[in-house]
Amino acid sequence: MTSLTAPAAVLFDRDDTLIVNVPYNGDPEAVVPMPTVRTALDRLRAAGVRLGVVTNQSGIARGIITKEQVDAVNRRVEELLGPFDAWQVCPHGPDDACRCRKPLPGLITDAARDLGLDPDRVAVIGDIGSDMEAAAAAGARGILVPTPVTLPAEVASAREVAATIDEAVTALLPRRDR
Repeated sequence: MTSLTAPAAVLFDRDDTLIVNVPYNGDPEAVVPMPTVRTALDRLRAAGVRLGVVTNQSGIARGIITKEQVDAVNRRVEELLGPFDAWQVCPHGPDDACRCRKPLPGLITDAARDLGLDPDRVAVIGDIGSDMEAAAAAGARGILVPTPVTLPAEVASAREVAATIDEAVTALLPRRDR
């Protein structure tokens, strides 16, 4: 499904969407972009779409990594992929009952607020069902880009699925901006 107008912003999951997932990564040197993601991000930037990242980082709550290590990894992401207009990181664990941990909508609503937007003007691209559930709960458009860790049930329940980040971006951009 393509739209007549691009969303005002696209929020990306970080691990296995923007960068190769290294569980509980606290090492900026271990950051490796997913294939073609820089080109896709640059297409959105050229179309005037603002970009953000929404990421669960439970390693902080678990004591495996520090907030400072996560921040260093996120800076490396920007060095490799260019600037993002908003970052929202959930430092909580699955049992912490926070409002921000995906699949709850807090990361998305907070990022939209930081960008001065209503969530219905935002799209979310991620690789697992909790990304799509958070998008739906926030009122944002979600596009699932499956990876080997994506469960078949998550693919089946997603409203929109794209084979690649490039395909997801093409679905979001009006024909003139593709």
